[in-house]
Parts: sequence; C-alpha cells; structure tokens
Amino acid sequence: MSKASISRWRPKRACSRNPWYVSCSAYAHVAGLVLNAGMGVGGVDAGVDDRRAAWGSGAVTIVHGLALLCASGILLVWIVYPALIGSLAARRRRDVGDAPKSESQFSISIIIATRDDAEAIRVRVADCLRGDVDPSRCEVIVGIDARSPHTIPDDLVAASNVRFVRGDEPGGKAATLNAAVRAARHELLVFTDSQQQFEPGAVERLAAVFADERVGAASGRLELSRGASRSPVGRYWSYERWLRRCEATINSCVGATGAIWAIRRSLWRPVPPSLILDDVYTPMRVVLAGHRVAFVDDARATDLRNPDPRQEYRRKVRTLTGVLQLCCWLPELLLPSRNPIWLQFVFHKLLRLLTPYWCIGLTIWAAVMCLHVLQARPVVLTLPVLGLAAATAARKAKLARAFTGLVVWGVTLQAALVVATVKGVRRQWDVWSA
Repeated sequence: MSKASISRWRPKRACSRNPWYVSCSAYAHVAGLVLNAGMGVGGVDAGVDDRRAAWGSGAVTIVHGLALLCASGILLVWIVYPALIGSLAARRRRDVGDAPKSESQFSISIIIATRDDAEAIRVRVADCLRGDVDPSRCEVIVGIDARSPHTIPDDLVAASNVRFVRGDEPGGKAATLNAAVRAARHELLVFTDSQQQFEPGAVERLAAVFADERVGAASGRLELSRGASRSPVGRYWSYERWLRRCEATINSCVGATGAIWAIRRSLWRPVPPSLILDDVYTPMRVVLAGHRVAFVDDARATDLRNPDPRQEYRRKVRTLTGVLQLCCWLPELLLPSRNPIWLQFVFHKLLRLLTPYWCIGLTIWAAVMCLHVLQARPVVLTLPVLGLAAATAARKAKLARAFTGLVVWGVTLQAALVVATVKGVRRQWDVWSA
C-alpha cells in the first residue's frame, strides 16, 4: 500500500456505526506515520541526534560551571583570603608599629592535662620549672586523666609549686582541664601538652602581652621538630602560623595553639566534658565576650614528635570534626552580629571543610575534558601524556620521593576532611580513637 493510497483511504459511512471503526482509523493513522518515517530521509534520526547534541551541550555547560565554582572556592579560601589578610596586617603594622616590650608581673599557673606515664610527666614538669618565671609566682598543675592507668611520680609530689589532681569523670582532656583549673590559684592560666618543650623565656613573653587590658587570651608559637619542619606538614604549619599572626594583628586569631596558650583566670569557664577543641572553644568564647586573642610570635614551644601520615590523619580528623562541633555547641560563632571575627572564622575554619569536594569537582571536569579531547583528537592528548611519563621516569629518586610524600600528605588531608564532615553531620564526637 502506497502513501497516496493510504491518504485517500476512507472508511465507509456505515463503518462509523460499526464497533470496529475506531480500530480501523487508528490502524490507518499509525500506518501512515510508519510509511512517512520510512519514506523521509532520516527524519527521526535527525531529531534524536539533535536532542543528543543539545543534551551533551547542556552537560558540558554544567561541568564547566561546576569547575568554575570549585576553582573559585579554592582560590578564595587558600589564596585570596590569605593575601587580603596579609595585606591588611602589613598596613596595620606600619600604622601602629610594634607593641612595646614589657616584663610580666602576673602570677602564673601552668596547666598540663595528660594521660602519659610518669617519666613523660617528670620531663615535662622539669621543663616548665626551668623557665624564667619567678618560682614564687608560678605553679605547675598536672591533671591526670581519670582513665589513665599511670601513677603520679613520687619525687614530684613533695615539690612546693607542683600539684597533681585527678581529672573529673568520665575522663578525657576537657574533664581533666576542668579539674586542673579548679586547683589553680594564680591570675593567668598557661596551657600546654606533655609532648612539647618550652623555649627559655617563652612563658614570660606570653604573659607580658596581658599588660594590654583588651587581651583576654593569647596564643604562642608552635615549632615542629627539625625533621618534621621540612616535610609537607611543616610547610603547611608555617603557612598556618603566618595566617594566625596576621589575623591577630588585625583583630584576633581564630583559636590558639594547644601547646602554648594562656587566658586570664577571670575569663575561664568550665568546658563541656566531651569537647574536642578546648584551644579553639575557650578562645572563641573570649572573643564573643569582647576581648582579643593575641598571637605572641616569640613565645615558642617545640613539638618533639615526628608525626607520620597515619598520626597526622588522626589528628586532622579530630581537629576538623571539632570545628563542626563548635558550630553545634557555640552557634553564636555563625552570626556576624555576635562574632567580631565572623569573616575569619568562616574562611579560616568552615570553608576549608569544602576543599575535598571542590577537588572532586575539578577532577570530574578534568576527566570529562580529557575524554572529550581524546575522542576528538587522540594524538593531541597521547603525546603530552607520554612526554610527561618519560620526563617523570628521568627524574632523580629524591625528587620522586618528595613528590610522592606531597601527594600522600595531600590525599591524607582531603580524606581527613571527608571523614570529619561525615562525623560532624552524624554528631559523632568521640574521635579520640579515630
């Protein structure tokens, strides 16, 4: 049956009263469509190709937009914001000048919360007592974690300016700090950990900044061991110290260094027992109360450990989960009207948590673009890849190891960010065994 005959075919008028009339009409209509499709030259195929092309163009546009968003986030958080803060801090230093140096006359309680063995405690207490602070206005309070199996060193119990207290139940660092601070008698509280060592005069220089009544808390500077300082972790920590110093020059730094930081005794408030970041939670409460958190660059402590990637991963999971815990337990930090350093907190702490997801977005974009180029012009992509492989093979082993270490550290950091995000969303705050 030809197309013309189908178009001329009409059922008889009697068929309109026939029950099969509808079926006949429908059959004729479908047959006409099929014949038209067969006789047309690629009519349906052309429509399908057009739809595929439109869909592909839309998908590429979405991928490009995603890549632009991800790249913008990384640039803002890791380059633009630090450059802006550094520029503002340099201008403020030129306008104001350096703060005058003064000797501290404050009485000081050095607080150590630990669950280490007797030998580690003995070494740390001896280091604290070797400082330049007058013994008559300095004491060392050692808080022993309630879950620690170790005993108190007998030779230190009799010391007049060293006291030991058992931490509160259910244990943990925060509960131990609460018990240790209750036993403190002096007007400045200096906090430190058991695995660091003070440089001579560090405590005095840290205490001297409190001559400014606007300062409610102050952070010292943590130096890594000689081996760790040359690693990717050491280079990142140098960048972090510089950023904190610049933030403190403008207003306040976001948190403090747990190895050496201080607060006025009158501003201390007990911390929640399950708190992860006591060295950020308490300084940020000081900021919310209208005081400054200073950064004292020449009050230094040195970490004696050489962390491996696994230890660094665990530490990052704890600290980054702690940032999300802060948002839940101290929601005022998220309000620009309440938080004087809201911009610093958002860019320095919160937006960094999105870094791995931005990297995933850029990876997807790069993969799509590579596949597109490979499909269109295989040689264009194949030759550079082969050239890169040959150049990499020709490099020295030392450079290859350095590059491998950088990649491992980067992957470790991004993995810690993802795990911390998941724990924070689920509110899983018990991260000390992570």
